[in-house]
Amino acid sequence: MTALTQGRIAVTGGAGFIGSALIWALNNRAIEDILVVDRLHADEKWRNLVPLRFFDFMDADDFEDLLLRSPKKLREVKTIFHMGACSSTTETDAAFLMRNNYEYSKHVAQFALDHKVRMIYASSAATYGALESGLSEERPLETLRPLNMYAYSKALFDLHAQREGWLARIAGVKYFNVFGSNEQHKGEMRSVVHKAFGQILARGSVQLFRSYRPDFGDGRQERDFIYVKDAVEMTLHLAECGATGIFNIGSGEANTWIDLVSPIFEALGVPSNIEFIDMPESLRPKYQYSTRAQTKRLRESGYSAPITPLHDAVLDYVGNYLTKGCYLEPRQAVAP
Repeated sequence: MTALTQGRIAVTGGAGFIGSALIWALNNRAIEDILVVDRLHADEKWRNLVPLRFFDFMDADDFEDLLLRSPKKLREVKTIFHMGACSSTTETDAAFLMRNNYEYSKHVAQFALDHKVRMIYASSAATYGALESGLSEERPLETLRPLNMYAYSKALFDLHAQREGWLARIAGVKYFNVFGSNEQHKGEMRSVVHKAFGQILARGSVQLFRSYRPDFGDGRQERDFIYVKDAVEMTLHLAECGATGIFNIGSGEANTWIDLVSPIFEALGVPSNIEFIDMPESLRPKYQYSTRAQTKRLRESGYSAPITPLHDAVLDYVGNYLTKGCYLEPRQAVAP
């Protein structure tokens, strides 16, 4: 077992979507000795940090420099949640992705292993490629065929960690379709919930892709959607229980796009109005019609909390965050 209160916690990508949600969940456990590591550019992700409580902030390049040249300056760090990466599935700069997602991850992992630091890192469900069944961590990593450069950069680190024997000492988490507050800065990488909310406010309707397979009706294509609040609880559990290897982080259920967007209309008190539009020709050959995480390994690790039902998760997200323009804000700190 790993006590997250023993030593400082570093969260790379800590200003981002899942990283800031992790800090929120840690703050709710009265944990504030946190080093936030990220690159703040011209977007608005810095706003995710405003309500959060942490020890210090460090630029990602400065953090890497310490990892490589002055690791003793990080001797207080006992746990690393390595969430930092370029997560754009449309990024085409392969050299950037290899440097930012692959090489950087190797440096973080080597530091963690050399200094007996607990490490949980973000892989991605995108590493499964076009698979629509058998999305299990037991599937051999070398058989996976990612469909974009982002997914390949993640898969390559998984393979490297396996080859070096690191997966016996660290844990990787494959996030499925995560949605929730603090994703506002992600542009086109925002969840469909966030995009649909804006569409409904602007024109009273939501656009979904038509189906091009007879076994799936329009809008009946399926995904494993997981609320960010559940995703970070699963991640913290794996850190605390000492789990190693790769774990799927998902609901374990397949829900349709209609299931996803319908509660948005309900939360806003407006009639459901879904328009089906043509899917771009370039997307059709590699479009997945169904994904569902197999979560057996997660449950076997001792995670027993129920999954927030999709309907309830969307209502919470829309009603308590999107309509109010709110970010994840921790509960009031408990006085010592």
